[in-house]
Amino acid sequence: MPPSEFELADRDIRQRDLIPPARLARCHAIVIGVGAIGRQVALQLAATGVPAMTLFDPDTVGVENLAVQGFWEQNLGAAKVDAVANVCHQQCPRLELHTVPRRFRRSDVRDRPANRDIDVAVFSCVDSIESRKLIWEAVKNRAAFFADGRMAAEVIRVLVSGFPSNDRLYAATLFTAGEAYVGSCTAKSTLYAASIAAGLMIGQLARWLRGLEVVPDQTLNLLAAELTVGEIP
Repeated sequence: MPPSEFELADRDIRQRDLIPPARLARCHAIVIGVGAIGRQVALQLAATGVPAMTLFDPDTVGVENLAVQGFWEQNLGAAKVDAVANVCHQQCPRLELHTVPRRFRRSDVRDRPANRDIDVAVFSCVDSIESRKLIWEAVKNRAAFFADGRMAAEVIRVLVSGFPSNDRLYAATLFTAGEAYVGSCTAKSTLYAASIAAGLMIGQLARWLRGLEVVPDQTLNLLAAELTVGEIP
């Protein structure tokens, strides 16, 4: 017999001082890209209890995604958004979940009806500067919170804005594609690094929900055991 609503009322009791339920209840999370980092972000959001979430990704699960992105063998050939959505619903069956099995478009936010009772939290988990630019330009005036997770081998960078429409720092990180790190495709991601990146992103969401200033720029080099933190403006 499934548990009753009364029995589930305290599912978040051990996080309430860190993640205020009333603020979380206003959130609609948009996760763009559900590969290595994005899948972990979505699963953590679902477990945390975010009430609504939209997932964007055009890809299907391939065998090369099993180790580094955490997909299961039975997911092979399935749309990544559907595979992630299935696990998210197991985490939190009451989650309002929308899946979009294609690339994010500017119109996906522009055409969304404005709702002052909902805080849109955008998590950019894509792997190209061009995609990040498109996402940022589309959402910066509509999102209440924005996080961008980047990963190259064992180097993680998390960029966050708690007031995107007034942000002047993030755009400076959108360097040209030619300046981006180029590494072997067999050494650009691991599940453990992706999980840490997702945790840093959700940790900043928790700070924002509590009304604290977010840390706009964090870089963690796991191999060197070095954490570099940008100054809070």
